This record gives sequence, structure tokens and C-alpha cells, in this order.
Amino acid sequence: MISLANAALKIYVALEPCDMRKGFNGLYASASQHLREGRLGVDQLFVFINKRKDRVKLLYFDGTGLWVAAKRLERGKFSWPAPEKGRAKLRLRPEALQMLLDGVDLRGATLRPWYEGPKP
Repeated sequence: MISLANAALKIYVALEPCDMRKGFNGLYASASQHLREGRLGVDQLFVFINKRKDRVKLLYFDGTGLWVAAKRLERGKFSWPAPEKGRAKLRLRPEALQMLLDGVDLRGATLRPWYEGPKP
């Protein structure tokens, strides 16, 4: 089961859009090649978005197999981090991913000092 409450969870967000027709193998190839993560490790979660920013897919390895989860918005778009030259991915904390998936615009948002956990 995928749990965003897992403190050991490492979350990587792909900044470039992905073809949402990709399944297990295609997303795994994207994670290993384009995001330069090699082999998927336990408690690693990869997040992909489509060009219209209305669909998101998650790829997770739990130690026994791969999980793929998807979300399609009925209306509106996800607020997604903009791609930067030379940077293919962004690492997020579980709380930030939850807010992103819930529709919170993270641009300009900051965590209060008391809320910030240990730096990854």
C-alpha cells in the first residue's frame, strides 16, 4: 500500500510532461533513464504529469512489486513546478505532494520553521 505518511518515503516529481499511455514498464524506463535513478529502491515514489496537467501517475516500488496509481481531474489543472534547464526532477516531502495532489498551488508557499522536518 502507498502511504504518504511514511517518513522514509523519497518522492521525485518529473518536471517534464509524460505520455500518460505509459504503464509499468514505460514509467519505470522514464524513472531510470530520464530521472537518472537507476534501479527503483524501496520507498521511492515517482510522480508524472501529462501536457495538459490534468492527469497524474504515481510509480512506487514496495519491495515486492511495482504500483501504478493515477488521478484524472474532472476540471481544472494541477499546479505543477516549472521545468528548469538541466533539472529533470524535483524532490518533495510527502506533505508537499499531498497538497499538490489536493490542488494547492505551492508557488510562493513556505513551510513555517516549526513545520519543517529534517532536510533530505
